Amino acid sequence: MPMQAGRPKILGFISEQASAWLVALVVLSVGSALTVVVAWAAADLYQQQVHQRFQLLVNERFTRIQERFEDQEQRLGSLQRFFANSADVSRSEFDGFAQPLLLHARAYSWAPRVFREQRSQFEQQISRQRGEPFAIRELNALGELAPATERDEYVPVLYSQTQSLLGAPLGFDLLAQPLRRSALERAQQSGKPAVSQPMQLVGVEPAYAAGVLLVAPVSKAGDTEPYGFVMAVISMRQLVTDGLPKPNRDNLVMQIVDTSDSQQRELYASSNALGNSHLSSTRRLALGDHVYALSVRASQVFDMANHSSMNTVLAMGVLLSALLSALLYVLVSQRQRALKLVEQRTVQLRLREQELRGAHGQLRSVLNAATQVAIIATDLRGVINTFNAGAERMLGFKSEEVLGRLKLESLHLASELEARAVPLSAALGKRIPPSQAMLVESPDSQHEAREWTLVRKDGSRLTVNMLVTVLLDDYGLWVGHLAIYLDITAQKGAYEALAARDRLLKKLSSHVPGGIFQFTLEPQDNWRFIYASQGMRDIYEIELGVLQQDARTVFERIHPLDAERVRASIRLSALQLSHWREEYRVQLPQRGLRWIRGEATPEELPGGGTLWHGYVSDISDLKRVEEELRALSITDSLTGIYNRRYFQDRLKVEMLRLNRSAGTLSLIMLDIDHFKRINDQHGHAMGDRVLQELCKRIGQRLRRTDVFCRVGGEEFAVLCPGTDGAQAYSLATQLWQSLRNTSMEPVGIVTASFGVASWRADEDIDGLLLRADSAVYVAKQAGRDRVEACGSGQALMPVGAGLLAKKP
Repeated sequence: MPMQAGRPKILGFISEQASAWLVALVVLSVGSALTVVVAWAAADLYQQQVHQRFQLLVNERFTRIQERFEDQEQRLGSLQRFFANSADVSRSEFDGFAQPLLLHARAYSWAPRVFREQRSQFEQQISRQRGEPFAIRELNALGELAPATERDEYVPVLYSQTQSLLGAPLGFDLLAQPLRRSALERAQQSGKPAVSQPMQLVGVEPAYAAGVLLVAPVSKAGDTEPYGFVMAVISMRQLVTDGLPKPNRDNLVMQIVDTSDSQQRELYASSNALGNSHLSSTRRLALGDHVYALSVRASQVFDMANHSSMNTVLAMGVLLSALLSALLYVLVSQRQRALKLVEQRTVQLRLREQELRGAHGQLRSVLNAATQVAIIATDLRGVINTFNAGAERMLGFKSEEVLGRLKLESLHLASELEARAVPLSAALGKRIPPSQAMLVESPDSQHEAREWTLVRKDGSRLTVNMLVTVLLDDYGLWVGHLAIYLDITAQKGAYEALAARDRLLKKLSSHVPGGIFQFTLEPQDNWRFIYASQGMRDIYEIELGVLQQDARTVFERIHPLDAERVRASIRLSALQLSHWREEYRVQLPQRGLRWIRGEATPEELPGGGTLWHGYVSDISDLKRVEEELRALSITDSLTGIYNRRYFQDRLKVEMLRLNRSAGTLSLIMLDIDHFKRINDQHGHAMGDRVLQELCKRIGQRLRRTDVFCRVGGEEFAVLCPGTDGAQAYSLATQLWQSLRNTSMEPVGIVTASFGVASWRADEDIDGLLLRADSAVYVAKQAGRDRVEACGSGQALMPVGAGLLAKKP
């Protein structure tokens, strides 16, 4: 047959020129896609490296600043010990000791305590020592130093060693300014160093005026009260910036804020420009009795030093893809010239046709070498004329028993041929005999291998895949058929085993409590369930078909308050490849609100994305039991009110609220008078009834915001958020009257001693509890059956027939 008559088109249905363009476009598209993937991976790696560099810089900066804070405390501690261990310290001795300490601090000072009656003698004595007038001073309304007003006590700056060019404000009374006075009082009460709120420092250049005062009390051995204070005047700008890079070279932008300051004022803020990245970190710094928040973000210098190379990767990848597509276009377009060259060589190939016929024997040897595949050729009548060694091995026949004697149909199962012939005849519109059923293709066939059953020589059967094609001679005439058989018996058994395993898995999953699933998160943020057991339908009340088509139906069931948390935890698990575990609520159409627990183990997919294997279960009953147990753990079993544990937890929460924002808080504590006498005279059962009746009466008069707790055997506490001292005192009076106005049969009148304390600024939990307990103690010592307010100096007690009288 001439070569020109059988020349095919590229891709079978379009012209060669169009095929060249198509190949070039496909290569360009694939290359661009690969470039995007590589760029995305490079960008992800870049983001990880930038984050690691930023964290290293933040750790180094935090360590440096924290070491400087600790160094300031150590230096002030050495100055404190110097005064405590010295009988008297002169100015020259102070200067000699304090001068070497001036590192990262503006000044170190010594300020003794001077009382009202000592002021005149103290000023005269210091004036004689200094040889110039000396007076205790304070800032007036114009911001100038003027003689201090009369007070019971003064703490003037006597010695000062400073780096400031403006000198030291000697004689300045630290008690004249609220922030400094608060720091001194806290240092005096605790006996430990205390730090002031952020302030503008006196006698310091304006650029370094923002800072704090670190104060330490100085006491002689055996004394409980300090006779003076040593101070470190700390400028935050000097402390933080010494030794750091210049602003135009600094990679970090810092901000330091006092967490205890209600106004959240800045103690320090970097002057360099903030970068565009979202990298940030917050650390906690401790100085004295204060905690500061160090906020760090990346600067423009950091962004410039860590720029991404993704644009370069994209440009180079697209350029290489374009060059490769152009090269392939040139190669494919040369096919026409190659075909012409083939035509020229056809004549030479025909001359060698005879030589190829001689190679027919070699071809037969090759066929016989294919021992794993049966190759059988027939003539137009179906008589077998080629039977290779693979066919002998597969079917058990010798080639001499088959060649020219058997037809191909004799090797097939007859019932299968008849069953195949019926649909073929209907599809082709003519009768197809069973003997030809294996050789005829249906109209919708794409020359694919078809499954058949063959019969061996011993009568056994095997399943094969058969591919059949026509045989043409040199002139294109149909001379027979060629059938290739592949034994798939083992493969089919494997498929059946897999099907049986799938059925077993489905049966097992249907009996497991809860639901088993496989869930994927693809790079395009596509959420999908690739497998879900029957239990998933019961958990979410969603049909499995709908569940596997769109995973969003599950998230629509999740409670709105939990949905975003669940999504975030899934993304975090995908990012870190960490075990996923969540408990969340779902709103179901039939069963309403239910609690669900889910657990899954992730793995990264080769093509991108994450696959989870996990399960979900309904834990609503468990949650109900947990709530009941929690209620039992915070409730007193005898009286039914809150117990000591809940009181302590609630008090901590209220104190944290007060530290974050301004507010009021009061505490009422009461102790039943002579409760042991009630138990001894009437028995413990009656004592329990008294406790229950007392709780009932007090509970009826409390507000909804008050927290009533039993903190001991006969000790009770009422926590009053948003209540000042006067309101708490009034409430305690009402509770006191409710007990003593009505008797408890057969015990009679049961009274209690009440103590009231309201929260003060800068007071901790122990301080508030101690003051309230002290008020109860005072009430007990004063004769019981009364109300004492800590610090108020007044009490209520019964006089005559229920009359109230003020205690002097």
